[in-house]
Amino acid sequence: MSRERIFDRHRHPAKTFSLGLQHVLAMYAGAVIVPLIVGSALELSSSELTYLIAIDLLACGLATLMQVWGGKYFGIGLPVMLGCAFQAVAPMILIGKNFGMSYIYGAIIASGLFVMIFGGFFSKLIRFFPPVVTGSVVTIIGLTLIPTALNDLGGGQNQPDFGSIQNLCIGFGVLIFIILMNRFTKGFLQSISILLGLVVGTIVAGFFGKVDLTPMLDASWFRAPQPFHFGTPKFNISAVLTMILVAIVSIAESTGVFMALGKILNKDLSSKDLARGYRAEGLAIVVGGIFNSFPYTTYSQNVGLLQMSRVKTRDVIAVAGGLLIIIGFVPKIAATAQMIPHSVLGGATVALFGMVVSSGIRMLAEQVDFNRYENLLIIACSVGMGLGVTVVPELFAQLPEEAGILLNNGIVVGSFTAIFMNLIFNGLGPAKEVPGTKSTGEEAA
Repeated sequence: MSRERIFDRHRHPAKTFSLGLQHVLAMYAGAVIVPLIVGSALELSSSELTYLIAIDLLACGLATLMQVWGGKYFGIGLPVMLGCAFQAVAPMILIGKNFGMSYIYGAIIASGLFVMIFGGFFSKLIRFFPPVVTGSVVTIIGLTLIPTALNDLGGGQNQPDFGSIQNLCIGFGVLIFIILMNRFTKGFLQSISILLGLVVGTIVAGFFGKVDLTPMLDASWFRAPQPFHFGTPKFNISAVLTMILVAIVSIAESTGVFMALGKILNKDLSSKDLARGYRAEGLAIVVGGIFNSFPYTTYSQNVGLLQMSRVKTRDVIAVAGGLLIIIGFVPKIAATAQMIPHSVLGGATVALFGMVVSSGIRMLAEQVDFNRYENLLIIACSVGMGLGVTVVPELFAQLPEEAGILLNNGIVVGSFTAIFMNLIFNGLGPAKEVPGTKSTGEEAA
């Protein structure tokens, strides 16, 4: 399918708008949850958090349009939605707490420039991130985020009513609602189950006096984006390396989404197509750093919505990107996300982050040969180190502070472990088998 034929010029504008709105709703929960978690962890004020949510939505829209429209050097030209990279949440919080927010955005900008410059060479770098590595990393990302979800479910860490019966009932009620939505609904309703859980949970929590309308009432109706809102970017080598690693993992995940979309659209993607997609993602990361929002990556849930709706043209995604930009200029809309109580947010993120874990496990189960002993060892050690450092962050407390930003991050430690072990085992020599199993060759014999 040629790039020119991707647009449908015969569809009614109202239908195109409604389809674009569906895509916004499908990714909205994931888009606002990331700034809520990061902003709360870094103790931002209500107005600062409103700005962070608003600029994040605006940047999501810009990043999406960069990919959708395509060009000679930037944009893969496929109907893809971009949103916050979940794998960046823990590193951003760690960098912010250790060095300050200026270093977060310096690291984001540097990682985006790295992706843009080396976009054409990523096909070679991706070989260091086979499914056994990316599957392990995605699993680690989900596992390291689960404690954050449970702290919120209890009512918020260090809150006086943490773990109260009321908070637990609301939090688990939201989780059960999301589970039931996924059990008894299909199609679009199922795809926005997280968003509906947040809305219904907030309404219920309002009857218990747990919803604060102040941030929404105080927010303005319009605010232009401000570059470097949280300060001039500053650079630290450890922080930069951390975000570069996060960016590479995001690129590896995006590659899978690009290839899946290529198959759905019956389009063979060339290395040049992928390079344009990588550069656009790098540019989106730079834009996120400049406007003090987040790194951005391709959202796979919107690919599922494409398949469900059977509408696979770029104009629908372009409308979705435009809607996100418009919403980003209206802080009052963005501020409504702050109305979500901690317990409601926690109930939803248990499911959301749990899905990240299950995505990693599915990647491992479908694409990794478990008959190879080395693969099992790579998964065991990388997940063990990643989860271990998350649970026992003081393990490397005696090391210099510069090393701490890397080694105190379970995602980074687990990722490095997976990459290193994969190079040793799968890059050198024949593979062993799991004791008691036979290889395909032996079974055939």
